Amino acid sequence: MISRGQAEALDLADPLRAKRQLFVLPEKTIYLDGNSLGPLPRHVAARLAGAVAEEWGQSLIRGWNAHGWFDLPRLLGDRIGGLIGAEPGTVLAADSTSINLAKVLTAALALRPDRRVILSDSGNFPSDLYVAQGVIKALGGGRELRIVGPEEVEEAISDDLAVLMLTEVDYRTGRRHDMKTLIAKAQGRGALAIWDLCHSAGAFPVDLAGANTDFAVGCGYKYLNGGPGAPAFVYVRPDLQNEVVPSLSGWMGHEAPFAFDLDYRPAKGIDRLRAGTPGVLSMIALSSALDVWDGVDLKMLRDKSVRLAELFISEVEGRCGSFGLKLASPRDAERRGSQVSFHCADGYAVMQALIAEGVIGDFRAPDIIRFGLTPLYIGFADIWDAARILERVLAERLWDRPQFKKRAAVT
Repeated sequence: MISRGQAEALDLADPLRAKRQLFVLPEKTIYLDGNSLGPLPRHVAARLAGAVAEEWGQSLIRGWNAHGWFDLPRLLGDRIGGLIGAEPGTVLAADSTSINLAKVLTAALALRPDRRVILSDSGNFPSDLYVAQGVIKALGGGRELRIVGPEEVEEAISDDLAVLMLTEVDYRTGRRHDMKTLIAKAQGRGALAIWDLCHSAGAFPVDLAGANTDFAVGCGYKYLNGGPGAPAFVYVRPDLQNEVVPSLSGWMGHEAPFAFDLDYRPAKGIDRLRAGTPGVLSMIALSSALDVWDGVDLKMLRDKSVRLAELFISEVEGRCGSFGLKLASPRDAERRGSQVSFHCADGYAVMQALIAEGVIGDFRAPDIIRFGLTPLYIGFADIWDAARILERVLAERLWDRPQFKKRAAVT
């Protein structure tokens, strides 16, 4: 544990501290939920207003050519690719994470027609498991979704495996899989690997090319700060792109969409993963939001993330351990993403009381209070203050009030 003065000194020495000014952050609020929804980058509102008034308002349909709307999915994909270690031309911004997962999962299964098993783990985001269940039901053929514990994944990779489908960072605990090791083992057994990077992209360096990843998906609204419902992204390894046969064969993924052929011919490369018309305004918002990453060294970002986490764990355990909080995240920073979670018996109410006191995190059933550590706009003094406020919420039992125990639709 350190003093607040020491935390302030760490902020003064932080090479990323100037990035904080690029975000709209409400006064008297410590925002530790950027792993669920990133805050608004300050310049996005003006950029979006200009796009509405000028590009849409004045150019009308001419905007598709005049302002490059048609090319946004690929251009934006390359910008995201720079944050996840992907080669140019391998990432496309499109649709939602779930839709993109369905695209690549069906494609991967088609590339392994003699195999029937999809392997995932119980720490995966449930939406990904739902998608896999839906794909299995739609395709039939005796396919199976095999779910094991996170620590059992490597041992469960077997010769009957078609696809390894994992989220790199557990959304509840922040536990991080060893991507490169698991990909190598899956591919060594003849399987393909799909990775969900929703809690990875923009949180720490990712090396899709170096890990020889087959497929990846992720969202644009968490660490990438693209706004609620921002476009997601999809990655396909270069040598697989022209082997993929899209199951969602939409107009924009056609080889010549404006020829209006009656028969589908997939486009070359990553463009065949396009389906319908892109959401231009949301694409513009995400593209503008990505400007905050200009000049950011991702290794420096990761170093700060680890230091923020170590401070938060130390402060919370030192201040709140006697109230029953227990660390749910891995203690080893190498095994942890950019979030810290604690088991808390009255977690939902505690989090609502904490939010009322100006510290915004979130709750994940059954008993997890979760805090996203986003180094572009969170400082060491923020972390110190958050731990102190959490201590007061617990010590004074501020959470033990009816208004904090009534569950809202979104937790």
